[in-house]
Amino acid sequence: MYLEEGPAAHGWVEDQVWTAARVATLIGRKFHVFYNVSGATRLMHRIGFSPQVPARRVAERDESAVTAWKEATRAEVKEPGRTAGDTSAPRMKQASPASRPGDGPGADAGAPRL
Repeated sequence: MYLEEGPAAHGWVEDQVWTAARVATLIGRKFHVFYNVSGATRLMHRIGFSPQVPARRVAERDESAVTAWKEATRAEVKEPGRTAGDTSAPRMKQASPASRPGDGPGADAGAPRL
């Protein structure tokens, strides 16, 4: 089975995980059949595999610098949310039966038909 050979055997050497996108690409290469990502995910689950998501982290990442940057920048970027009265949709109220015209559609709904 191609999945048991691992991603490196099929050209993905940066990490050793099967993503749904990779499986869809592999199916296309080997069998000339198109699968989208969700179809490849369902197929993987059907045969007992689960797609993996590779962690995208830099090896030289400085966690303390990232935390300090987030704390300093978050207050500048974050803006207050809107209040309930700030919506763009106008407020409407239901019309009362007295304000409906007598000659409009359905005005004679109660009248017997001949």
